Amino acid sequence: MSERFFGTDGLRGRANTWPMTVDVALRLGLAAGMFFKRKGDCQHKVVIGKDTRLSGYMFESALTAGLCAAGMKVIMTGPLPTPAISFLTRSMRADFGVVISASHNPYMDNGIKFFDEEGFKLPDDQEDAIAAMVLDADYRWPYPNSDKVGRASKIEDAGGRYIVYTKSCFPAGMTLSGLRIVVDCANGASYKVAPLALEELGAEVVRIGTDPNGLNINDHVGALHPETMAAKVKEVRADVGIALDGDADRLIMADEHGHILDGDQLMALCAKDLLDKGELPGNAIVATAMSNLALEVFMQENGGKLMRSKVGDRYVMEMMRREGILFGGEQSGHLIFRKFSTTGDGLLAALQILRILREKDRPLSEIGSKLQLFPQKLLNVRVEHKVPFEQKPVIGETVAKIEQALGGRGRVVLRYSGTEALCRIMVEAEDPDKVELYSKELADVVRRELG
Repeated sequence: MSERFFGTDGLRGRANTWPMTVDVALRLGLAAGMFFKRKGDCQHKVVIGKDTRLSGYMFESALTAGLCAAGMKVIMTGPLPTPAISFLTRSMRADFGVVISASHNPYMDNGIKFFDEEGFKLPDDQEDAIAAMVLDADYRWPYPNSDKVGRASKIEDAGGRYIVYTKSCFPAGMTLSGLRIVVDCANGASYKVAPLALEELGAEVVRIGTDPNGLNINDHVGALHPETMAAKVKEVRADVGIALDGDADRLIMADEHGHILDGDQLMALCAKDLLDKGELPGNAIVATAMSNLALEVFMQENGGKLMRSKVGDRYVMEMMRREGILFGGEQSGHLIFRKFSTTGDGLLAALQILRILREKDRPLSEIGSKLQLFPQKLLNVRVEHKVPFEQKPVIGETVAKIEQALGGRGRVVLRYSGTEALCRIMVEAEDPDKVELYSKELADVVRRELG
């Protein structure tokens, strides 16, 4: 199987190791610039943002060089959440946007992903067209004349623009006055804007993960380590806790008791609110194969339905656009409110949930307890090559045996990570002992066959 150059969320890997090298980034800037200049001989521009990783500087410079060489006007924002770049791309009428981030990965990794002029992540065919130029060593770049090369500049008020945008999605006249909120920014891209937005709305904010040094992004903080945020909620007796990931497109929360709510539980809360208000077309939401079976049951019991897309928030959005659905997300915490945004936005999603708390005047422990999750086990097995599973019959036989044993009261999901050399295994059932047993059994088989 030939693996795609881009994964489920752009290009990603270890910084200074192929493909995350400055020479590849330079070619990627050239290729993207040439690709998006197809609209004609006019002023073309691109917005570039990044998170707080040390390697972001070199990739920003390399991409900028390639884009300017292609004739693009480059507007740099500095560290900002991924959804902020999506918003600014639309707002500034740019041809496309670029985010330099490896999201929830540790600091030694980095990534590059693109948004089109409408703020949507690129479909596979466009990514593949750009990748073909990058990977063709003999590609002849149609360089513009020397008087047509691009300029680069930094926009100083980018963070303020994004804060105004997120606050505009919160009801006018409503405040967060009287609420004590713990916000964990993962030492990542939201370290300035998220606390400020909450404070401007009147909240008392307790900050975690707001001191980035280039090396501590996602380091035992943020959406991948919500226990840090949850412990702080209990310590300071906060009303609610918010944990974002490195590029702030994911949200995990904790109630006033420090009980953690994942993306599925937050989706259930939001979906019920939208159903009650009649603001959910077709009474449907979109999630992925990784979302808990309990979410599907919850939607059915409340007169709605759950549609499942491929894993990745861009695939969730693609299905939402195709089916006319206004809300969707992932178990990992990507929540997409299509009425307001074109991608997952952790801060915006948090504000929507805080709105619900205000409107109902009830604590998160009460309104967030609607979804009782089925026991679920997620395991990652490192693989040498992402061989199609059908070429390994022992794996298929093991999956079939487990599914038969579960008797329709559980699920097995087996897939490759789109961003790392991992096989992801998920087993879900009503009986936690079976979940533990079968997940380990399948992981052992995958490790023998692919490790």
